[in-house]
Amino acid sequence: MISNFAFHPAALTVKPGEKVTVVNHDSTAHTVTDGSVFNTGDVNSGATVTFTAPAKAGSYPYICTIHQFMHGTLNVG
Repeated sequence: MISNFAFHPAALTVKPGEKVTVVNHDSTAHTVTDGSVFNTGDVNSGATVTFTAPAKAGSYPYICTIHQFMHGTLNVG
């Protein structure tokens, strides 16, 4: 979830290949990207986007490319 210009939770643990759903509760668009393995593109205000977690276990730090102070971590394992 995205709310108040932050990712909630800031660290999320999922299984390899699991579907991850992002819901944007802010009044502006955001992105969720680690820069190489996953990138939601713009998630508009009120929108929901689903992507597939990486198949390889590991820790994937991500940001919003529009608001680069927004950080989170997707833990796959």
